[in-house]
Amino acid sequence: MNVIKNRIVNKLVRILFFVLGFGIGFGVFTLIDNLLPNLFPNDGWQRIATLSSISILFGLILFSLNKVLTNQLLKLVIMVETELTGKPLTDLLVGSVGLIVGLVIAFLLSRPFADLGIPVVGTVVSVLLHAMFGYLGIRLSVGRRQDLITSMRDFGVKKSFPKEKVIFQFVPKVLDTSVIIDGRIADICRAGFIEGPLIIPTFVLEELQHIADSSDGLKRNRGRRGLDILRIMQQELPQEVIISQETFLEVPEVDSKLLKLTQKLEGKIVTIDYNLNKVATVQGLTVLNINDLANAVKQVAIPGEEMEITVVKEGKEAGQGLAYLDDGTMIVIENGRKLIDKTIEVVVTSVLQTSAGKMIFAKPKSDNN
Repeated sequence: MNVIKNRIVNKLVRILFFVLGFGIGFGVFTLIDNLLPNLFPNDGWQRIATLSSISILFGLILFSLNKVLTNQLLKLVIMVETELTGKPLTDLLVGSVGLIVGLVIAFLLSRPFADLGIPVVGTVVSVLLHAMFGYLGIRLSVGRRQDLITSMRDFGVKKSFPKEKVIFQFVPKVLDTSVIIDGRIADICRAGFIEGPLIIPTFVLEELQHIADSSDGLKRNRGRRGLDILRIMQQELPQEVIISQETFLEVPEVDSKLLKLTQKLEGKIVTIDYNLNKVATVQGLTVLNINDLANAVKQVAIPGEEMEITVVKEGKEAGQGLAYLDDGTMIVIENGRKLIDKTIEVVVTSVLQTSAGKMIFAKPKSDNN
């Protein structure tokens, strides 16, 4: 049954190519006849015979090349399908809008050529204009998609709140590799503490993939964790996660590309990288450091406060013992070395803020008695 269907389809394809070739031959005859009026005979039957011969010739040529042309068309369709499948939905929507605008402009520009009264010239110019402006519409709209999205969002906000003096806009947050691998950004966004679109540059994705393919086991696990976190962010977070196609080929360093992209988008950098934090601050960019946020929400201890802790190991100094709060804050216990593996009550003597976080100093409550 399938063999019969395939034969029927092949015959129909051949017929279609013959008809297409016949039409092309007719068009070629018309074009030559308009350009060179005296080339073909003017007698009725001779003119018809010449026209039929040229049309049939082109029909037979396409008929004989139907397999080659069909294979090339299939390859083109597969290539286009593969290219479109790998593009984000926002790119497809913005590209479609650009294509429509480009075709409308091409239609308006081609009208004067169509009114010249020369059918062939008008058709050729119209095809060229539609192809050129359609392509330019797609390229320009996709290349400037972020500006278009921002403009449409701004228009929508101003349309809804025309009397407001201050219009609040969500600032895009540009994520670096370190904060994606860290993973806490997903929980923070899920809790609603970060608003606005999350921007993931393609060069950050490439760096994540490079880390995930590393021969070093630790790096490989970190890279894979980052890719898993990114997948979770795309599927579960209420914020829009946008993959930016900006590459900045003239800039070699990933951190420099991040800074330049953030400046272009007028956004903020989200990171846990200490050096990137400092460089961005020097350049006047706003940085959201997850470590700073974690330190800010850690439990606050006041000198004289009592707490119950378990001494887990000895400290660096003689006689010291170490304990940790649930959030990871380290407590240094004076004379606590002899109390390792015991749960005791301590009194806070002082709190020290360091670049790594808070450090609490305490002594056993029994020493006060």
